[in-house]
Amino acid sequence: MRIELEKLKSKRFLKFLFALYIVVVIKVIIFKYPFEQLQAIANTWQKGVILEGLGTANFVPFHTIRMYIEYAYKLNSVENLAGNVLAFVPFGFLFPLVSQDGRKFSVMFVNAFTFVLGIETFQLFSAFGAFDVDDILLNCLGAALGFGIYKILEKKGFRWLCLSGKRNKIKQ
Repeated sequence: MRIELEKLKSKRFLKFLFALYIVVVIKVIIFKYPFEQLQAIANTWQKGVILEGLGTANFVPFHTIRMYIEYAYKLNSVENLAGNVLAFVPFGFLFPLVSQDGRKFSVMFVNAFTFVLGIETFQLFSAFGAFDVDDILLNCLGAALGFGIYKILEKKGFRWLCLSGKRNKIKQ
């Protein structure tokens, strides 16, 4: 009974942690500017702004990544490339912990892709950022790396990763 209660508390905590992570990602990526600046952007929403977003969007895979590599000495390339990957490692690690189906790579990946595509699409039509297909690629790579970390720890015997299993012990 005590173990079941601990598992329930752990599941709730992990779900809370995952929800908090999602909120932080949305805040950092979409609502990164001060409220007044976001309000000013929202006040400019009209057909022309949407068309402008389409004009500045990158729909060519690896275009931005190549640019960051070519001009690494001028741009904050490492921060942008690594940041796009690292920001989604927690998604790939936490999603299998909060969703039994999420323990399948394909399910986790489709959910990560959908989340990232939603963010990028919102940026495309809202002017709260810029749509970049390379962000989608890098973010999904980060989620895949997080899932890989989850799987490695699971195979090493960290049973707390498998909260729905019959055993709930931490490898010492």
